[in-house]
Amino acid sequence: MNVVLVHPEIPQNSGSVGRMTAAFGARLHFVKPLGFSLEDRYLKRAGLDYWHLVDLTIHDDWKACAEHLTGEGDRPIADRVRLFTARTGPSIRTVDFAPDDILVFGCESKGLPPELLSTHPERHVRIPIREGVRSINLANAVSIAMYAALDEDPFP
Repeated sequence: MNVVLVHPEIPQNSGSVGRMTAAFGARLHFVKPLGFSLEDRYLKRAGLDYWHLVDLTIHDDWKACAEHLTGEGDRPIADRVRLFTARTGPSIRTVDFAPDDILVFGCESKGLPPELLSTHPERHVRIPIREGVRSINLANAVSIAMYAALDEDPFP
């Protein structure tokens, strides 16, 4: 499984996501620009002493990330990408995930860029939340998505 954070802004969230991906053996990708330095103490503090287990790749832009991920998996990237949004697409509860899916999340303040969302409108996934609540925390959204995408217990 691959998790992609597009333009992450908050080091604590990214560190928590790194810890989650390390725990499940998933690959983590950051798409620039980043709102923090990779040397940020908050990033590493959130990842605790697991940061050395994070399989992290940094990409200059979405195009570079997509090209990198194209060579992985048996299906084309267009069939593997899952674009998480706050308001559009089917509920995460109804999505049939595959082990080689690519879970893509936007930055904390704006979500995914409209130009990226428009590339695969049929691949949007929504985590249902109450009306009046703008969004949920990025690290929490990634945790929910990773658990939903797991077909079975990875470490019985």
